[in-house]
Amino acid sequence: MEKLDTKTLDAIVKKTITAVEASKNQIYEIYEAARNEVENVKKDVERIKQETINVIFIVDELEKKERRTRLRLMEVSRNFRVNSEDDIKAAYDDAKNIQVELAVARAQEQYLRRQRDEMEIRLRSMKETVAKAEGLTTQVGAVLGYLGDQMGGVVLKIESMQQSQLFGSKIIKAQEEERRRVSREIHDGPAQAMANIVFRAEVCERLIDIDMVRTKKELADLREQVRVCLKETRKIIFDLRPMTLDDLGLIPTVKRFLDMGKERSGIISAVRVLGEERRLDSYVEVGLFRTIQEAINNVEKHAEASVINIVMEFRRDMFIVTIEDNGKGFDTVENVGSESFGLVGMRERITLLNGDLQIKSVKGTGTKITIKVKLQ
Repeated sequence: MEKLDTKTLDAIVKKTITAVEASKNQIYEIYEAARNEVENVKKDVERIKQETINVIFIVDELEKKERRTRLRLMEVSRNFRVNSEDDIKAAYDDAKNIQVELAVARAQEQYLRRQRDEMEIRLRSMKETVAKAEGLTTQVGAVLGYLGDQMGGVVLKIESMQQSQLFGSKIIKAQEEERRRVSREIHDGPAQAMANIVFRAEVCERLIDIDMVRTKKELADLREQVRVCLKETRKIIFDLRPMTLDDLGLIPTVKRFLDMGKERSGIISAVRVLGEERRLDSYVEVGLFRTIQEAINNVEKHAEASVINIVMEFRRDMFIVTIEDNGKGFDTVENVGSESFGLVGMRERITLLNGDLQIKSVKGTGTKITIKVKLQ
């Protein structure tokens, strides 16, 4: 499976956030421009409304004048013998001029009414645009907040998934290595010893009727070889699956493992139990023992320690283990993200047990590992 480049992914996430922020700014600029335009259109609508009112008033006045001039023209026309030709012409001109003014005013009124209606429609549309832009600004702001809060953890989550996938492949590899190691140990240890035992037994068969003293010596050597073979076989069995874990439980198995470690490395160890000791579920005991076993192996291989102290605490709903050594320690800050396969395996085992594993270590001051597992 192709490994994802988390740095590239992080850059993509940051670019995405930057692009969304730019979009938010653009949307806000559109919102501000639309809002300003709405205010301007409002002013134009009010102005046109006022102009329309003024024109309507003018039209009303002209209609009154037009009616008066029409009546005057009718009166002058009926009494043409009394009124002079100039009077009739003046009345006619007045009526005609008022009609022209009235027609112009009415045309202006119609124009202003249409312009007012169009401006009001435009104003409603622009108000909808402003509302949408405001809503988009709010939504984009919420998205940015979500991205800021959540996307940072996406890279960490993917890194964790990659680490889990890598751990899975390493488990398979480790299983094969373990099979190879056990096969080699059996071949080089008990298998060779048993082959030698068979040979010694044949020698004893031949000597038993010839040299009894030598036969007894050969049998004594044979017994010692069988004892060594049995010891090596039991060690291999213990490494594969300690029988004491099923028969006696976690604490006796850990104590025995520490005793065996003292024989190997000379490290002094002590186990202290707090609370009321009790058996845990089988899978919990196995997971805890393998984690403790790996921690002690790491101390033997890397810590250069002389003392290991283990405290096991039984609580009502929790089991706590602390493993502390006086070794050379290491800088946990420098080693973040670059833990060894052993440490990753320890974390994975405890996570599967619905627990938590914390490592505190400083160069030159030793290491303290705290394991907390919730009990059902």
